[in-house]
Amino acid sequence: MANHNDAPRPVGGWPRRSFLGTLDAPDRARLLKLGTSRQIAAGETLIMEGTTEPREVFVLLQGCAKVTSATDGGDTVLLSIRADGDLVGELAVLDDCPRLARVTTIGPCVVRRIGQPEFLEFLAASPGAFLAVSRIVSARLRNATWHRVEYGGSSVPVRIARMLMMLAREHGRPAAEGTLITLPLTHPDMAGLVGAKEPTVQKALASLKHRKVIDKGYREIVIRDWPALHTAAGITEIPPEYGID
Repeated sequence: MANHNDAPRPVGGWPRRSFLGTLDAPDRARLLKLGTSRQIAAGETLIMEGTTEPREVFVLLQGCAKVTSATDGGDTVLLSIRADGDLVGELAVLDDCPRLARVTTIGPCVVRRIGQPEFLEFLAASPGAFLAVSRIVSARLRNATWHRVEYGGSSVPVRIARMLMMLAREHGRPAAEGTLITLPLTHPDMAGLVGAKEPTVQKALASLKHRKVIDKGYREIVIRDWPALHTAAGITEIPPEYGID
């Protein structure tokens, strides 16, 4: 795979909720000089669940990856999606414990791979970056708590509506007919995100499309009617205490 010395810069800068988007310019510039840049094909595993070596983090410069975990019953649960500017693999690098999840590229990606000693040295010299990583870890813990609450207390249609709100908040962009989510998610991926069976998720999405709350194309969704989506979700925003905003 080819090496890339220059990090791609998205139009308009890095997403403000991403790791790179939260760093100040000097820290971001120093970070992007660490490690090596690699182009990774779709479907490649960046991190394997349960492993302890190699200890390294990945910064997603371009593309998307999914974070999954295996259940005791042999199923695979989709925990989250990471995209441009996001950091993955930081927890095991910080605590020296085995990897909690598997990270797989959804489409072709460009990543910055940084070894543990180099990354920890960077954090020790950059208090702002250390704080940014701490906030990421905290937000992901809160998000995991929110998911556990959702699975136990909400119906699948409600969870689908809230998932769409979350994806739009984190990865959406304005479009002519509403908010466009272009993450390449399949129905099984979305079923994994909300902890439901695929046919139930398909039915819920079809209902939202029939009611013109959303439009759905090939691996893209447009949210057309935000008030109706809020009604379906039973909330007008994802509570910030759950690590979304």
